[in-house]
Amino acid sequence: MYAVVGCNECAAMWLLMDPQTSDSARCPRCGKTHQTTKLKRFFESEDREAAREARAALLAKKRDESAAFAELDHVSELERAVDESGIDDREYLEASGIDADAVDEAGARAEGGESDSRSRSEIVRDAVATVDEPTEENVVAHASDHGVPAETAREILTRLARRGELSESGGRYRAL
Repeated sequence: MYAVVGCNECAAMWLLMDPQTSDSARCPRCGKTHQTTKLKRFFESEDREAAREARAALLAKKRDESAAFAELDHVSELERAVDESGIDDREYLEASGIDADAVDEAGARAEGGESDSRSRSEIVRDAVATVDEPTEENVVAHASDHGVPAETAREILTRLARRGELSESGGRYRAL
């Protein structure tokens, strides 16, 4: 059983699963704890998707957007549109001048230590150190063999050289 319930403090609406099984529920917006028996139930259904749809319709009505909401077949259309719009996180970070690999590494460390897989930057650095002739072509080929797309490997090489972590002389790279 799913119920669309509302907070009497901040007017937030949310889905509550099995309201009969718990004594209290906390508002996701303001944090107020409510007794589930006293919560106003705007809609109840056995189907979670039906409850989600009802909540979305109630929110649209609350904001005088019922006409726009009626044009949609289902709430999942909005979710799909959001997923397909804009740019992904990696593109955004790199367009902002931030090393997306460094962000991934920091995230892995923050989530409980080093990850088992190596970052793309680490793979490119290792390629420079291990290939016999560390030319761009050889480094990119080695990195590609280890899961780094060729264009990304080239970009990482350029970025590492710009940062001063690698040097390039006569078409050959070396770690500093």
